[in-house]
Amino acid sequence: MSNQQTSLKHPKNKHRLAKLVPDWVSGYNTTYLPADIIAGIVVGILVIPQSLGYAVLAGLPPVFGLYASIIPVLVYAWVGSSNVQAIGPVAITAIMTASSLHGLATEGSIQYAMLASLLALMVGIILWFAGQLKQGWIVQFISRGVSAGFISGAAVLIFISQMKYLTNIAISGNSLPSYMLSLLENINNFHLPTFLLGVTAFVLFILNRYASHAIWQSWLPASKAKWAQRLFPLLLVACAIWLSHINQWSQQGIRTIGDIPHGLPLLSPPQFESLSQVASLLPTAGLMALIIFISSSSVASTYARLRGDKFDANKELKGLGLANIAGGFSQSFPVAGGFSRTAINADSGASTPLASFITVAVMIAALLVLSGLIAPLPYALLGAMIMASIISLIDIATFNKAFNTDKLDALSFAAAFIGVLAFGLNIGLVIGIIVSFAGLIWQSSQPHIAIVGRMSGTEHFRNIYRHQVITYDNLLIMRVDESLFFGNSESVHSQVHTALSKYPKARDLVLIMSSVNHIDLTAQEMLTTLNRELIANDKRLHYSFIKGPVMDIIKTTPVIAELSGRVFLSTVQAVELLTDDNPNNDQHPKIQTTEYV
Repeated sequence: MSNQQTSLKHPKNKHRLAKLVPDWVSGYNTTYLPADIIAGIVVGILVIPQSLGYAVLAGLPPVFGLYASIIPVLVYAWVGSSNVQAIGPVAITAIMTASSLHGLATEGSIQYAMLASLLALMVGIILWFAGQLKQGWIVQFISRGVSAGFISGAAVLIFISQMKYLTNIAISGNSLPSYMLSLLENINNFHLPTFLLGVTAFVLFILNRYASHAIWQSWLPASKAKWAQRLFPLLLVACAIWLSHINQWSQQGIRTIGDIPHGLPLLSPPQFESLSQVASLLPTAGLMALIIFISSSSVASTYARLRGDKFDANKELKGLGLANIAGGFSQSFPVAGGFSRTAINADSGASTPLASFITVAVMIAALLVLSGLIAPLPYALLGAMIMASIISLIDIATFNKAFNTDKLDALSFAAAFIGVLAFGLNIGLVIGIIVSFAGLIWQSSQPHIAIVGRMSGTEHFRNIYRHQVITYDNLLIMRVDESLFFGNSESVHSQVHTALSKYPKARDLVLIMSSVNHIDLTAQEMLTTLNRELIANDKRLHYSFIKGPVMDIIKTTPVIAELSGRVFLSTVQAVELLTDDNPNNDQHPKIQTTEYV
């Protein structure tokens, strides 16, 4: 037996080989096959025009949308975390690609396409590396307000950017002011036939999306009406291609896609002129990687929850990373999980990633067979399709909800939204994140401290301004509802003194520490100072409900060593020993800190 055959039979090598084959392949249930095939075909057919449009949105030739829907999709289907998520070119990555490459190269040029592939490669490396470091938890630090505000602002920019295809005006830029200035400078290029075609298509897309009940369900069964709504854009595209062909729209000044290269994408590393280009793209690549992970993981985790599947954020990072790395070598631009693609995939019955393999087969067929047929498709129709679909990403409902329930999240939304419109995607996202963290810090610096009393007949203590409770002249009880650190220690100190001034007869102060999970050095010094101030005014400081890990931190510090009062296991015990009707309240020794676990 040869050495090669021996190595293949070694248990370790068999285990490594098994790890290369995903579970859905090794344990594939053949009963899923018909549904997977149907879903893959449906998604492939429906997203062909969408893929072409997103490539145009990114500033690339339309065929790059099909390129981005082949190898990256195969890679994610093999290594990604979701069984049904359909990845590919999406609106957010397309507009961020166009924004980041603005000024570095001419749209549609070979250099521009190379830089787009380089951006995909950089995004993929960042995502993969984050997955290797198990950084999936980072998504928790981007608030709902920031992500919704960013996506809403990007949607507005995408909508405006597509006006160039509906008007024939060469609009360019990466922010609302730059788009408006470009529009005014090139207003003389307005083309009425293009505008009429684009507006007509836009109205039809809008009616199909938002008035489908009146259009389809009024005369079709619900199941058929759903498919009529989904197939209508494809039918409209086919009609536009036919009308463009017989009426020679390209010769009337209406821009069409033209000849699409016949064949599959070339496999080659992206090229760049200098390291300065790489450096200039790095900030965008980092922010884009973050946005891709946030949007894709939200889609994947939602469907995993609905289907009862497991979702692994770190595996998602690796899958997205490898998909984009593969795209960097196959004439792609950054890809992500698509909301509409995944919804169609799941609703069509997809059970495993095999559906994505079928979708890729449809894309390959489009490149090899349909490339010539797509040539008469007007750009105005693609622009109208994107404008109609992007409106749903303007998330006014989230802003209204945040405004009514969480003003800080509403402020983060507004900061990200306005920042994106005024300064572009990258700066807008950074502004939103900064405002979000600033709000978090401000909120932590203003801790809630309640003056509490005892509920009659119980051992519960509640806020005196919210409940009918029993209070004591000689005893002030306050509940600290935040951990204590350098950012809020001064506020806590001030609130305690304000409360003491309102209750001058109180000889003893009890701080309930049940919500305090940490006390840093600054807060320890504040508590020590507070204790000394109380001693100077013939008062005593006590604590109740100190958690074991917190006591481990402070038990050897002056916070406990110099404490004028006692450490109680419960507030009830403090009340029973410190109220005026207890004659022995000075005889009870301090409770040992070893009792706290």
